[in-house]
Amino acid sequence: MTAPLLQVKAVETYYGNIRALSGVDVEVHRGEIVCLIGANGAGKSTLMMTICGSPQARTGSVFFEGQDITRMPTHEIARLRIAQSPEGRRIFPRMTVFENLQMGASLDNLKHFDQDVEKVFALFPRLKERQAQRGGTLSGGEQQMLSIGRALMARPKLLLLDEPSLGLAPLIVKGIFEAIKKLNKEEGLTVFLVEQNAFGALKLSDRGYVMVNGRVTMSGSGKDLLANPEVRAAYLEGGRH
Repeated sequence: MTAPLLQVKAVETYYGNIRALSGVDVEVHRGEIVCLIGANGAGKSTLMMTICGSPQARTGSVFFEGQDITRMPTHEIARLRIAQSPEGRRIFPRMTVFENLQMGASLDNLKHFDQDVEKVFALFPRLKERQAQRGGTLSGGEQQMLSIGRALMARPKLLLLDEPSLGLAPLIVKGIFEAIKKLNKEEGLTVFLVEQNAFGALKLSDRGYVMVNGRVTMSGSGKDLLANPEVRAAYLEGGRH
């Protein structure tokens, strides 16, 4: 099997003296959608931020395309074409939709700018309608679309999505998950997805990992984890089956 696009090996991350990640191992291969599920506070977002170099892992290693990026500053990691749509969306509220997309475009890719904007608008037609509107006046779902669209403007080899369904209505979530699937199928985009919505994430993903208290406790295909009694009891009971 070819080497993983992203490889996290025995990573431990701390906030001061508090250990947030304990010996985490995760792999994402080119062309996959991989999800990380777990309860709130399990360490999922910390892993995303550690991959992006803020905070840096205290021990262990993060490799991207075989290169050790563990000690790289965040802006250099971004230049390798790892793009993140962070938890809480974090768009620029005073800028228009179009200006937010401009902020996402890397300086290397400006010759593709018009083409990339059109791709984002084709994926999320609502953004095209709202392109002159300030980001802060958009609905939660539209802001999430903008956050993903802004990340796509960097032409990523790896797209990191942190809680894209958080706080959104089921119909909006369905549309966003369909857009992720489309990007993966049609563009071959590799996606690493952190989600509390275990059902939606596992259904969407080729493979998944389960995180509990900063440790990966289980991994397998999305289908196998959906059927796993422990996963069902912990994350799916009372939700959709």
